Amino acid sequence: MTQSDTVATPFDTTTKPSRRSTGFRQPHRDTAIVRIAQVALGLILLWLWNFGATHGWLDPVLAKTPRQSWDYFVGAVESGELWSNAQATLTAVLIAWVLASMVGIVAGVALGLLPRTERVLTPFLEAANAMPRIALAPLFIVAFGINMSAKVALASTLVVFIVLASARAGVRSTDAEWLRLSTVLGASKYQLFLKVLLPVATPAIFSALRLGLIYALLGVVGSELISARNGLGQLVASYSATFQMQAVYAILILLALIAVALNQLMGLVERRLLRWQPPADH
Repeated sequence: MTQSDTVATPFDTTTKPSRRSTGFRQPHRDTAIVRIAQVALGLILLWLWNFGATHGWLDPVLAKTPRQSWDYFVGAVESGELWSNAQATLTAVLIAWVLASMVGIVAGVALGLLPRTERVLTPFLEAANAMPRIALAPLFIVAFGINMSAKVALASTLVVFIVLASARAGVRSTDAEWLRLSTVLGASKYQLFLKVLLPVATPAIFSALRLGLIYALLGVVGSELISARNGLGQLVASYSATFQMQAVYAILILLALIAVALNQLMGLVERRLLRWQPPADH
C-alpha cells in the first residue's frame, strides 16, 4: 500500500472532529465565569453593607445589618405578611402589564401602518409621555379610590408608551424592498401584514414587553408608596415612617429579586418563541 492509499475516506473515524471541541465548551465556560463573578460581587456588596453598618459609616437610623434584615424577612415570611402583600403587588403588575401591552401593540402597529395619522398624533403622544407619572398618582387615587384600580392605572401609563413606541418602530423598520417584492409577487395587504410586517416587528415588540414588565412593577410600587391598602410599596412606606429600616432594606431587596426573576422569565419566553431569529452576537 502506497502513501496515497492511506488518504482518509468520509467513513474514516480517525478524521471525525472531536465532540470536545472548544467551540462547544466555550459558551458553558463563559456562563460559569459570569455566574461566579456575580456571586462574588454579591458577597462583596453584602460585606460592605455589614462593615459600613457596624463601623459607623451610616447614620445610626440607617445602620441596619444584613442579619437584622434577614431576621425581619424570616419573621415576615412566617407570619404571611410578605406573601399577602407580594401577591397584591404582583397581581396589579400582571393586570397593568397585560392591559397596557394589548393597547400599546394595537396602537403602535396601527400608527406604523398609518404614517399620516402618526404625524398628527405624535406631538400629543410625546406630550403625554413626557408627563411625570408619579404626579398622576393622586389623580388616579381620587378617581378610582385606594384600591388596585389606581395602581393598575398608574402602571399602565408607563407601560403603554414603551410598547407603543417599539411596535410602531418595528413596523416602520420593514425594508421597503421586501414590501415592493411581496406586492409584485401578488401578496395581499393581509398577507403583507401577516407574513412581512408582523414578523419584522415581533422582536421589537418582545423587547418592549420585557422592559414594560419591569416598568409595570415600578409603577405599581410607586402608587403603593403614595397610598394603598396593601402591597410591598405600602409596607416600605409604613416601615419608613416608623424608622424600621431593616424591614425597608429586606423589602427593597425582595423587590430587586422579583424584578430580576421577571426579567429572566420574559427572556426565557422570548428565546422560546423567537427561536427562528439568528443568535445575537456576544
